[in-house]
Amino acid sequence: MLRSLLLRAAGSRRLRALAEAAPMTRSVVRRFIAGDTIDDGLAAARRLADSGLFATIDVLGEDTTDPGQAERATTAYLDLLAKVPDAGLVGSLDVSLKLTSLGATLPGGAEAAHRNARRICEAAGTVGATVTIDAEDHTTLDQMHGIVDQLRTEFPGIGLVLQAMLFRTPLDARKYAGPGSRVRLCKGAYNEPPTVAWPGRDQVTAAYVAAARTLFEGQGYPMLATHDPELIAAAAVLAADTGRQPGDYEFQMLYGIRTDEQQRLADAGHRVRIYVPCGTDWWGYFVRRLAERPANLTFFLRALVGR
Repeated sequence: MLRSLLLRAAGSRRLRALAEAAPMTRSVVRRFIAGDTIDDGLAAARRLADSGLFATIDVLGEDTTDPGQAERATTAYLDLLAKVPDAGLVGSLDVSLKLTSLGATLPGGAEAAHRNARRICEAAGTVGATVTIDAEDHTTLDQMHGIVDQLRTEFPGIGLVLQAMLFRTPLDARKYAGPGSRVRLCKGAYNEPPTVAWPGRDQVTAAYVAAARTLFEGQGYPMLATHDPELIAAAAVLAADTGRQPGDYEFQMLYGIRTDEQQRLADAGHRVRIYVPCGTDWWGYFVRRLAERPANLTFFLRALVGR
């Protein structure tokens, strides 16, 4: 119930306005958000690189409401990628895109989002960066996969995100487990109805392991987005069963969460990539992080009361 309430709050404009106006809230959010600017995101990625960790940067924003907003989101990614050489991140950085931030929900949105994502993919290629199309709620997925399929004809290394909680994911995992495919598998962080998604934690965990096995048995590059010790341990079993070595797959974790575990895995020889969000449109992302793990909410509440 708490998770459901938090996920509904992620879409509340009123709560968002109240939170953004509270200086104390913003100071606590800094644990999970690298900063307001792309320079903040790149600086965080550089610090991670110095510790042997990789990064994917998300310039926060979703549900764009006008073409100008979509163009600004696209320009922000182009500006970020232009700064990659000076940041010393050529050949190692990934960027995560939400197609709704690039105009997917506008009239003629599929064409606009494809055009904007293509511009970003071209710019990423000039600095050896990769691009991953990020997860959104289930109503966007047919359009998202269609755009990814189009982009893969020119940019075969483009990645996408699958959410284990969705009933459709086993079929999607088989579809995208082919040669050269990059797939980030996460549990799922949207408030989905029981007609399309597993409601229980144990069900989602089992679905995650099953989808991960499909990806490990395939010929693509699995990217396991999880902080769950059970799933991290399961990855070792899957790797042994399928003959994969560290470097044939990677772990992905969120900025500011379980940093000790991030470093432990990297020190053990695993490839670990950290999801680094930056920008001012942080409310939806932040609340979904609270909904994912009760420990995040506990940290947030304690920080607010100064304990």
